[in-house]
Amino acid sequence: MLEMLEKKDDAKEFAKGNNKRAAIQCLMREKLYENHIEQLRNFQMRIHDQMIMLEGAKATTKMIDALRTGATAMKAMQKAMKFDVVDKIMDEINEQTQNKRMIQETLSAPTDISRNYDELEVELEELEVVELEEGLLQLTTTTPTITLQNEKLSHSLHFMVVEQLQ
Repeated sequence: MLEMLEKKDDAKEFAKGNNKRAAIQCLMREKLYENHIEQLRNFQMRIHDQMIMLEGAKATTKMIDALRTGATAMKAMQKAMKFDVVDKIMDEINEQTQNKRMIQETLSAPTDISRNYDELEVELEELEVVELEEGLLQLTTTTPTITLQNEKLSHSLHFMVVEQLQ
């Protein structure tokens, strides 16, 4: 680039000195240098383009090789796994899942104590009724002069107590 500037300066000097031929030769050399530089830039650009295309081709080749390897591995796996085998495995998984659910249900089921709580409450109510009846019987046996009207009253009292307990 420096030489081109010098050639231009030389051409100006020759033009001032009325040496037209030397000035034109300097300008011609400048044009030759410019053309040569342009050619070198074009060559460099083509080399750069070629490098990019080679990198792309290399990446494409690697990708195709990886896809081919994956397809081969997939085929090998497909040969190893028949539908019957997969179906059997799925049945086993479903069976194990069902077993797990049954175990969880068993473990989360209420204990016998809580299950029998309602029965125990009924039994307690029956005991209270029996106790109340015995208390009433003791009252009637200790006072033999109870009239028929008092018996009706105690009998209706007994039913009222039983109804409320239930």
